[in-house]
Amino acid sequence: MPQPPQEATVWEALKKVPYPGFSRDIVSFGIVKGVRVHEDIVSARLELTTNQPEILDRIKAEAEKAIRALPGVGRVFIETKAITSEGDKPTLLAEVRHKVAVASGKGGVGKSTVAVNLAVSLAREGWRTGLLDADIYGPSIPLMTGTVGEAPAPGPRGVEPIARFGLRLMSIGFFLDRDAALVWRGPRVMKAVTQLLEEVNWGPLDYLVIDLPPGTGDAQLTLSQAVRLSGAVIVTTPQDVALIDAVKGVTMFRKVSVPILGVIENMSTFVCPHCGGSSDIFSHGGAAREAERLGVPFLGEIPIHTAIRAGGDSGAPVAATDPGSPQAESFLRVARAVVTVLDGAGARPGSLAASATGPIPAPR
Repeated sequence: MPQPPQEATVWEALKKVPYPGFSRDIVSFGIVKGVRVHEDIVSARLELTTNQPEILDRIKAEAEKAIRALPGVGRVFIETKAITSEGDKPTLLAEVRHKVAVASGKGGVGKSTVAVNLAVSLAREGWRTGLLDADIYGPSIPLMTGTVGEAPAPGPRGVEPIARFGLRLMSIGFFLDRDAALVWRGPRVMKAVTQLLEEVNWGPLDYLVIDLPPGTGDAQLTLSQAVRLSGAVIVTTPQDVALIDAVKGVTMFRKVSVPILGVIENMSTFVCPHCGGSSDIFSHGGAAREAERLGVPFLGEIPIHTAIRAGGDSGAPVAATDPGSPQAESFLRVARAVVTVLDGAGARPGSLAASATGPIPAPR
C-alpha cells in the first residue's frame, strides 16, 4: 500500500490547478491558505474574495480531483470560505457609480492611449470621471497626462488623486522613480492594485476608467475580485494577430462574470495629412466583425494620427487639447457609446441618481 503523500507533494499538486479563465494556479494566487496530511487523510483550506461563489465551488472540485490523484490518499476534506467584496469592504468605491476596465489581449494596441482619451472625453461631457492606472509593471498614465513627478498628498480619507484635464488621476507611477523597474511576483502586484482601490480618496464619481495591463493576469483577477466592475472595454487593432488576443480577453472577463461593454478598433485607418488619401495599415473592420461574432457591442474606430501619438508623448491628450479635431471626435463617439451601454441612450450628467451603481445589462 502506498505511503501517504507529504504536505509538500500536496502543495505541488495544487500548483497544477489553474484559476478558472487564467493560466496562473490557485497557489500562486494565494487562494490555498493551508494544507494538512494526517495518515491517509488530506485536508486543505481555500479562501477567495469574490462576488461569484460558484467560482470557488469549481476550484474546490478541481483541487479535490488533484489531491485524490496522489498515491496514498484515502479521504479528502476541503474547507472553503468565500468573502464577498461588498460584505467585507462596504465602502470600497461605494461613491463610484461605474467602474470601467479598459483591457487588451496583447500589448502595443494603444490601450492606454484609448483609456486616457476615453476618460478625458467623459469628463468633457460633464461626467465626474477618474482614471486609475492599474498597469503595475508599465504605468504610463503620468507621462500621457503630463503629471510625471507629481506627488499625491495624503488626506483624511486617503491619498488624494492628482487633478488634471477634469479628471482625478492615480498611478503607482507617482510613487516610483521614472526609470524604476518593478520585479514583483503576483501577490505584490495584487496588493498594489488593492491599495490603489482602497487607500485613495476617489470621492463621488460617475465613471472610474481603469487602465489594465495587457493580457490576462494578476491585476485583472484582483480587480474582478475586489470590486463589482460595471464592465470591460476591449481595445484591439484590426489585424488578425491582435484580434486573436482580443478574443482571449473577452473570454477571460466572461469567465469571471464581468460584462463586456464592447470592443474598440484602434489604429483603424490612416488618413494622409498631405493628400487626404486613406490607408488601412493594419487592415480595417476586423474588430467590428469580431464583435458581431462574439455578440458584444462595437463601440467605434480610432484612426492612426500623429496628433494622437504626439499628445500621448507630450502629456497633452488630443481629446483635451484639440477637442474639435476629427481625432478627438472619434474618442468622444466611443465615450458616448459607453455611456449608452451603461446609462442608456440620452443619459446626461446630473440626471441620474448618485446611488445607482448597476449597469443596464450589456450583451455578454
